[in-house]
Amino acid sequence: MTSQSLPRQGQPLLNNVQKGTTSNQTTTEINKVGLHARGQWASKAEFLLAVAGQIIGLGNVWRFPYLCYKNGGGVFFVPYLLFLVLCGIPLFLLETSLGQYTSLGGVSAWRTMCPIFGGLGYASQMMILHGCVYYIVILAWAVLYLCYSFQAQLPWSHCNNSWNTEACFMFDHQNQTSNVSSLPENVTSPIMEFWEREVLHLSDNLDDLGPVSWKLALCLAVVWLVCYFCVWKGIKSTGKVVYLTATFPYVMLFVLLVRGATLPGAAQGIIYYLKPNHTRLADPQVWMDAGTQIFFSYGICLGSLTALGSYNKYNNDCYKDSYLLCLLNSSTSFLAGFAIFSVLGFMAEEQDVDIATVAQSGPGLAFIAFPRAVAMMPLPQLWAVCFFLMIIMLGLDTQFVSLEALMTSVTDLYPHLIRRGYRRELLLLFICVVCFSIGLIMVTPGGLYVFQIYDHFSCSGASLLLLSIFQSVAIGWIYGAERFSSNIKDMTGHNPLLFFKLCWKYLTPAVCTATFLFSLVCWSPLRFGKGLVAPGWATALGWLLTLSSVSLLPIWAIYALASAPGTLTQRFQRLCKPTINSPQAFRYHPDISATYSPALPFSETPREVASDAL
Repeated sequence: MTSQSLPRQGQPLLNNVQKGTTSNQTTTEINKVGLHARGQWASKAEFLLAVAGQIIGLGNVWRFPYLCYKNGGGVFFVPYLLFLVLCGIPLFLLETSLGQYTSLGGVSAWRTMCPIFGGLGYASQMMILHGCVYYIVILAWAVLYLCYSFQAQLPWSHCNNSWNTEACFMFDHQNQTSNVSSLPENVTSPIMEFWEREVLHLSDNLDDLGPVSWKLALCLAVVWLVCYFCVWKGIKSTGKVVYLTATFPYVMLFVLLVRGATLPGAAQGIIYYLKPNHTRLADPQVWMDAGTQIFFSYGICLGSLTALGSYNKYNNDCYKDSYLLCLLNSSTSFLAGFAIFSVLGFMAEEQDVDIATVAQSGPGLAFIAFPRAVAMMPLPQLWAVCFFLMIIMLGLDTQFVSLEALMTSVTDLYPHLIRRGYRRELLLLFICVVCFSIGLIMVTPGGLYVFQIYDHFSCSGASLLLLSIFQSVAIGWIYGAERFSSNIKDMTGHNPLLFFKLCWKYLTPAVCTATFLFSLVCWSPLRFGKGLVAPGWATALGWLLTLSSVSLLPIWAIYALASAPGTLTQRFQRLCKPTINSPQAFRYHPDISATYSPALPFSETPREVASDAL
């Protein structure tokens, strides 16, 4: 790649790096002003494991298998694979290569490649911030379950606990035919009472939040402490921790798969999982479920892929890596379905009921259905420990890698301010404490309702679809699909398929727009458990969470246009042109001149000094 491949009109926004500067000279300049080096992955394995840890999470285990079963079994793979090919892989490659090419986090990467769409970076970081608040609460629940799993008798396997009521009843195949008239009117199971009365202390409505549960608060603090120390030294610590957190869930998943396959009823459960029902393809909701699953499970539009890719070497083959990671992600989801439904098939046979009555999605599967099934197995404590360790590890690396992506974006915005002394560690501590404090609301008796509001609105499918549309437009039309393909070829030596250019320009934005419009047409108020519908103020709060991220797109564009010099036409033209020649490309091709600066305000005059950022 030559310096002529990118326009030079944007250079006034940047600090100039003098032609001929080497990476050693840049490092010397960094050391002279006392800034910590940005760093790179110590090995390719660290990058692959970090991305795998980020994208392979709880949704692969508790959401995909249920969606597959609910939406026609094997037939569900038709819309799933279609969305994967048209949206998932193209956007995954786009974000990963964007980070690798610019060597910048989510915010700065978009501000330099396509300044008018800089709001994409801010919106994605706001979504990560929301996700850090509520996603980790799931891990607090799992830690509490794990602690109870070491008891001599699992507390959710019987009705002799202090929190059990007279309505508690043991359901199994021996008493299914017992006289139902002798049962309490509002009969419940031990696992339901453990979940609602011991873990959540669930209130009857959203208006009654109640006091903080000290057990859950302690579990939440422990998980936050672990996350902090996983991220506090940047990729130096993150790159090492993922060797455990990204691989251990596969060990546990394999153990559970082998155990599930040997249980009676496992074959029937797997048949329910994959049995095709072609009529379901006519239901638009099936296609919507497939699309949203791709966006959720691939970490698209959250800025994490861009941040993780930014620590790669310039000539890393991100093109091949994207294929490999996408294949690993979808394969894990498919494999998890066998492990989950073999156990659910066993539970259905034990209770002599149809599997439809025990199959659940989300927290209902992890904290109700699966623990109930585990309690029916020999050595239930062993399998409970294995399962909840897997849940914790799956969620933990997603959490701390997202936190690392957030820190990368903030640090790249203000390197002179943050990359000194222990400022990064202190900023990380501040973010963790604030998120922990907000999360305490979700460990109150009404906290589950607040959690569901966050989960439904803050990182909703509609928000991700909207960001996907603008990402495709920014690269496909503003920056240029052909130019971006040339950047990837310069980094990897591979010219991306023509298909990717078509996706970035036409197919991906078209599919995302259609899915986005469908999600708006089919929108319905959030429903909690027990027939509760979210009140008006809760819905308003939810939409406020949604707007807190997506509104940053127009807000940034207006600010950029107002701040840039020149006439309105000149401003718009200026903001539609990239303002960077990749600093990594400069190191890889030292005969070209490179320009870079941490994102400066549009009205600020750049200083004529060497860049500090990389």
